[in-house]
Amino acid sequence: MIKLRQYQKRIVTQGTDLVTRYGFCYLAMEVRTGKTLTSLSICSRLNATNVLFVTKKKAISSIEDDMQKLGASFKLTVINYESLHKVSHETIYDCLIIDEAHTIGAFPKQNKRSKQIKRLIDIHHPRVMFLSGTPTPESFSQMYHQVCGVPSNPFAHCKNFYQFANNYVVVKKRIINGVPHNDWSHGTKDIIDKMKPYTISYTQKEAGFKVQTNEEILYVDICSDVTMLMKKLSKDKVIKGEDEVILADTPVKLMIKTHQMSSGTIKFESGNSMVLCHKKARYIRDKFEGKKIAIFYKFKAELKALKEEYGELLCETLEEFNTSAKTIALQIVSGREGISLRKAEALVYYNIDFSATSYWQSRDRMTTKNRLYNKIYWVFSKTGIEKQIYKAVVKKKDYTLSHFKKDLVTLDDDGAEDTS
Repeated sequence: MIKLRQYQKRIVTQGTDLVTRYGFCYLAMEVRTGKTLTSLSICSRLNATNVLFVTKKKAISSIEDDMQKLGASFKLTVINYESLHKVSHETIYDCLIIDEAHTIGAFPKQNKRSKQIKRLIDIHHPRVMFLSGTPTPESFSQMYHQVCGVPSNPFAHCKNFYQFANNYVVVKKRIINGVPHNDWSHGTKDIIDKMKPYTISYTQKEAGFKVQTNEEILYVDICSDVTMLMKKLSKDKVIKGEDEVILADTPVKLMIKTHQMSSGTIKFESGNSMVLCHKKARYIRDKFEGKKIAIFYKFKAELKALKEEYGELLCETLEEFNTSAKTIALQIVSGREGISLRKAEALVYYNIDFSATSYWQSRDRMTTKNRLYNKIYWVFSKTGIEKQIYKAVVKKKDYTLSHFKKDLVTLDDDGAEDTS
């Protein structure tokens, strides 16, 4: 039976008091500080009978393991967001835990996940705990649709997001393709202030983590024919083959296609994908031979390239990774949350995501309380845009179309950035 750390015990006591008083609480605890164990322990303290834990698919097994270690007496059902429609309403859940709660905070329109969570709360009337290390990673406006399903939330006087925005958002105008649009992303700090009575925040530093993270960029010469394709697509906006077409008739498409080709893959207009160059995958295989690493990739064709180079030495599940000498490959967005890669010697990024959230969350997957050092490698092509994306996300800014338009100008005649 696992023992909680002293700070976790304090949070359990605080969280129990908040849930008892308000019907919900928000555990804004940074990665690896023990959100899962803490929330399950709060359920025990509340004498819960049936607990529903909503999370990402990849995290289900680790949550079930934590439950077994905790030895709690309540019945736990763990389900991924994509399976929310399968929840049986014959069993009444008296506690609901919403993991990675920021993923239901889309705005201005409520996303499907948020609607499903609200319906669960309406039917079961459970006590609710929201979990996230980054509650509002992109905008304070993300908070409304996370908590709107809880009757006692501090914004309950607002019938919808637009009423909420009238009170808590500075709405600005943006011109997109010549058409004016409302920009709802400038939520004010009043949102966080309103949530403070219901929120328990805890950082890795407060928990005594002493890990140092070192990042290194490695450059690969991508195949010359791919560099030529990138230049041709940038100039002509279309490349026609015998059976497939690469179309970049809008700036957004050009940015995405350039991103794909930077790592040696492409997705055609038909929806089919192809590996154009194996140099990145081959470099990673040779560079890290004999080391237990975890690889983050962006596009599906990159996984195909890795499989072709690694063969049976590559796996895609944590269970196999933790019980073998194999290398694991994970898609950045699906692997950035809710999983632990503590058994990896290093993280290696085949490609990089446009999202700053992906950068900051995924790079912390190896961290544990007792780990002192994390090593991260970024594998960039010399003629690609990965380094430019990296420069944006490390500053906690998403890489956008405006960045891309400026970066196109900075490339030299060969399409290569100066990496000296």
